[in-house]
Order: sequence, then structure tokens, then C-alpha cells
Amino acid sequence: MIQDIAPLKLNNAYHRKKPKNNSRMLGFFDRMIYLKYDEKIEFLTYEQWTDTRREQKKEIPESVYLFSIGEEDYFLTDIAADTQIEGFAFHKMFSVRTMQPMKDVLAAATAWHLYVWYRDNQFCGRCGTKLAHDTLQRMMRCPKCGNLVFPKIAPAVIIGLTDGDKILMTKYAGREYKRYALIAGFTEIGETAEETVAREVMEEVGLKVKNIRYYKSQPWGFDSNLLLGYFCDLAEKAEIQLEEEELSLAEWVDYKDVPDDPEGLSLTREMMVHFRKSREKNHQND
Repeated sequence: MIQDIAPLKLNNAYHRKKPKNNSRMLGFFDRMIYLKYDEKIEFLTYEQWTDTRREQKKEIPESVYLFSIGEEDYFLTDIAADTQIEGFAFHKMFSVRTMQPMKDVLAAATAWHLYVWYRDNQFCGRCGTKLAHDTLQRMMRCPKCGNLVFPKIAPAVIIGLTDGDKILMTKYAGREYKRYALIAGFTEIGETAEETVAREVMEEVGLKVKNIRYYKSQPWGFDSNLLLGYFCDLAEKAEIQLEEEELSLAEWVDYKDVPDDPEGLSLTREMMVHFRKSREKNHQND
């Protein structure tokens, strides 16, 4: 999955660092990210960025330390929509999902997650004062009333609903992603993740579930999520009642027809393949 970059590791501890020449500079505009892509992702280095700005006799924008991966530090900076550096361009965040290497897909998604948080939290929601970066932690602090604003992480569940040798697979309504998915939804105030599983299945397809069991989690910076994967069983036979505002399709798919996962990116796709392989193993042992 997106976080599987061993032996490298994402180090997300906050530090008051300044960029070095080889630091990676990430900039976003209108759900797009600035990079070069020719078989693999290449982010702008601080040296390239500062050289370009000096040549253009422009001020070098402020940068904010994001995280490190291995020996590389990543920073957020302001890259304007009309910035022109040979080989580099703004790419849709959605297209980054199919790029390589995985460590830089993770870097792009995590940087986007933090960019959205910084973009949407410039002023204190309590008193309206301009927020300031804290010097010790990843948070914004109000210098007037002391309000502390931490990064937003939205918990959501991915649900592998099964009935014997079949799994319920869906397609979203009105979204850019057109391939098979699983039922998913955000955890609401006051409920457990397991309660979210039961509620989302009932809301989206009108079915009751039982035997809810945790599978695995995944950070998903594309949407500021922490995804929690659960499998569960169909509690009683019933017709699918499709919530058409959320889904364009929901159907039972035999394990033998579950597609492969060439990207190895998402928890959703891994859960589908896990179901297929577990059923294949069970039938081999019969």
C-alpha cells in the first residue's frame, strides 16, 4: 500500500528546519502538484527553486518543513500557477496515484494533506486572529487567545462485506475514480468504527451485517483520511437498496472474478485481493 516504502520510513516529527540545496520543494495549485514525471517522480530541489527565482529577479517564498523520507527533507512552498521550469509542470493529484516510486506518491499525498490543513487554517476559529506556526509541535497557535489548531485527520472505514464466496463491490457516483471500490464512509461523532461499518452498509445498500472484524489501516492524505479496513458478513438475505447519490453500482462479485491490484496503492484494492486469495486457499483445502 501507499505507506509500504521499507526500508525507507516517513519521519513526520515536526522540526524548525531550513531547506538545504537538495531539499525537495512541494507546491500545490487547484488540486494539482508541481513536479517532473518521466517514468519516476522528480520534485523540485531547493537549489533549482532558488536559482530560478534569482534569475527571474523574484523573491524566494517562505517554506515550511513537512517531513523527511530517508535522507531527504520535504518542504512546502508557494509555487505560482504560471511558474515555468524546464521539465516541470502541475499534475493532477489524482494522476499521482499511478506514478512511481511509491515513496514519492506517499510524499505527495502526505504533503497535500498538510497543505490543505495549512490553507484552511490561517485564522483562529475562536477569535479571528491570524494564526502563527508553533515552534515545537505541528500545530498553529493563536497569539491572542491561545487556541491550538492541530492537523485534521478524518477517520473513515473501508468495508469488505462478504456472503460466502462473494464480496459486495461498488462504483462511486460522480467521482473521478471509475473502477470497482468497496463501501466506505466517515465515522460520525459519538460512534465507534464498528458502528460506522453497520451504519454505512445500511445507508448505502440497505443491508444488515454481522461478525465485524478489523483488518488493517492506512493513511490516505489525498482526502485527509485515516482509513480503517473491516470485513463483515451479510446478516440476512435481502435486495440491495442502492443509495444513488453515493453509488452508481453495487453488486455481488464471485471471488474468482475479483480483479488484480497492479498498483498496490490502496487499502480498498488490497482488501479485494485479500478476499480472493483467502477464498482460493479455502477451496484448495476443501
